Amino acid sequence: DEVDRAYFAVFDGHGGVDAANYSATHLHVNVGLHKEIVKNPAEALKCSFQKTDEMFLFKAKREKLRSGTTGVSALIVGNKLHIAWLGDSQVMLVQRGKAVTLMEPHKPERE
Repeated sequence: DEVDRAYFAVFDGHGGVDAANYSATHLHVNVGLHKEIVKNPAEALKCSFQKTDEMFLFKAKREKLRSGTTGVSALIVGNKLHIAWLGDSQVMLVQRGKAVTLMEPHKPERE
Protein backbone atom coordinates (compact mmCIF):
# COMPACT_ATOMS: atom_id res chain seq x y z
CA ASP A 1 0.00 0.00 0.00
CA GLU A 2 0.99 3.66 -0.02
CA VAL A 3 1.46 4.02 3.78
CA ASP A 4 5.01 4.55 5.06
CA ARG A 5 5.92 2.34 8.01
CA ALA A 6 8.99 2.07 10.22
CA TYR A 7 9.77 -0.40 13.01
CA PHE A 8 12.31 -0.06 15.83
CA ALA A 9 12.94 -2.26 18.87
CA VAL A 10 15.28 -2.64 21.82
CA PHE A 11 15.62 -5.81 23.91
CA ASP A 12 17.46 -6.23 27.22
CA GLY A 13 18.30 -9.83 28.02
CA HIS A 14 18.04 -11.16 31.55
CA GLY A 15 19.97 -14.26 32.54
CA GLY A 16 21.61 -14.45 29.12
CA VAL A 17 21.07 -13.23 25.58
CA ASP A 18 18.98 -16.07 24.13
CA ALA A 19 15.54 -14.51 24.65
CA ALA A 20 16.69 -11.05 23.54
CA ASN A 21 18.33 -12.40 20.39
CA TYR A 22 15.31 -14.55 19.62
CA SER A 23 12.96 -11.59 20.03
CA ALA A 24 15.15 -9.35 17.88
CA THR A 25 15.10 -12.01 15.17
CA HIS A 26 11.40 -12.93 15.25
CA LEU A 27 9.22 -10.13 16.65
CA HIS A 28 9.38 -7.86 13.59
CA VAL A 29 8.57 -10.82 11.33
CA ASN A 30 5.51 -11.67 13.44
CA VAL A 31 4.40 -8.02 13.35
CA GLY A 32 4.85 -7.75 9.60
CA LEU A 33 2.93 -10.97 8.91
CA HIS A 34 0.09 -10.25 11.34
CA LYS A 35 -3.31 -9.98 9.61
CA GLU A 36 -4.16 -6.73 11.47
CA ILE A 37 -0.96 -4.84 10.59
CA VAL A 38 -2.79 -2.55 8.14
CA LYS A 39 -6.10 -2.00 9.99
CA ASN A 40 -5.01 -2.26 13.63
CA PRO A 41 -1.23 -1.89 14.17
CA ALA A 42 -1.62 -1.79 17.97
CA GLU A 43 -3.35 -5.18 17.94
CA ALA A 44 -0.68 -6.54 15.60
CA LEU A 45 2.04 -5.45 18.05
CA LYS A 46 0.25 -6.92 21.07
CA CYS A 47 -0.47 -10.25 19.41
CA SER A 48 3.04 -10.44 17.97
CA PHE A 49 4.63 -9.92 21.39
CA GLN A 50 2.47 -12.76 22.72
CA LYS A 51 3.23 -15.03 19.76
CA THR A 52 6.98 -14.38 19.98
CA ASP A 53 6.88 -15.15 23.71
CA GLU A 54 5.06 -18.43 23.09
CA MET A 55 7.52 -19.36 20.34
CA PHE A 56 10.51 -18.67 22.58
CA LEU A 57 8.98 -20.57 25.50
CA PHE A 58 8.62 -23.62 23.26
CA LYS A 59 12.26 -23.29 22.14
CA ALA A 60 13.46 -22.66 25.70
CA LYS A 61 11.72 -25.77 27.00
CA ARG A 62 13.07 -27.91 24.16
CA GLU A 63 16.64 -26.58 24.53
CA LYS A 64 16.58 -26.00 28.32
CA LEU A 65 17.24 -22.26 27.99
CA ARG A 66 16.83 -20.07 31.08
CA SER A 67 16.99 -16.47 29.86
CA GLY A 68 14.36 -13.78 29.50
CA THR A 69 14.14 -10.30 28.07
CA THR A 70 12.40 -6.99 28.35
CA GLY A 71 11.53 -5.19 25.17
CA VAL A 72 10.21 -2.01 23.63
CA SER A 73 9.09 -1.64 20.05
CA ALA A 74 7.90 1.37 18.11
CA LEU A 75 5.90 1.11 14.93
CA ILE A 76 5.38 4.30 12.97
CA VAL A 77 2.47 4.10 10.53
CA GLY A 78 2.08 7.26 8.51
CA ASN A 79 2.02 9.99 11.17
CA LYS A 80 1.01 7.71 14.09
CA LEU A 81 3.33 6.17 16.64
CA HIS A 82 2.43 2.81 18.22
CA ILE A 83 4.46 1.60 21.21
CA ALA A 84 4.50 -1.89 22.73
CA TRP A 85 6.64 -3.05 25.63
CA LEU A 86 7.30 -6.00 27.85
CA GLY A 87 8.81 -5.98 31.32
CA ASP A 88 10.39 -3.11 33.18
CA SER A 89 11.34 -1.03 30.15
CA GLN A 90 10.80 2.71 30.12
CA VAL A 91 9.65 4.53 27.00
CA MET A 92 10.54 8.18 26.40
CA LEU A 93 10.01 10.39 23.40
CA VAL A 94 11.88 13.60 22.72
CA GLN A 95 9.51 16.04 21.08
CA ARG A 96 10.72 19.52 20.16
CA GLY A 97 13.61 19.20 22.58
CA LYS A 98 11.47 18.07 25.54
CA ALA A 99 11.35 14.59 27.03
CA VAL A 100 7.89 13.05 27.11
CA THR A 101 7.40 9.86 29.17
CA LEU A 102 5.24 7.47 27.19
CA MET A 103 5.41 4.60 29.67
CA GLU A 104 6.75 4.36 33.18
CA PRO A 105 8.73 1.20 33.95
CA HIS A 106 7.02 -1.56 35.88
CA LYS A 107 8.12 -1.50 39.51
CA PRO A 108 6.86 -3.62 42.42
CA GLU A 109 5.44 -0.57 44.19
CA ARG A 110 3.23 0.37 41.21
CA GLU A 111 -0.32 -0.93 41.09
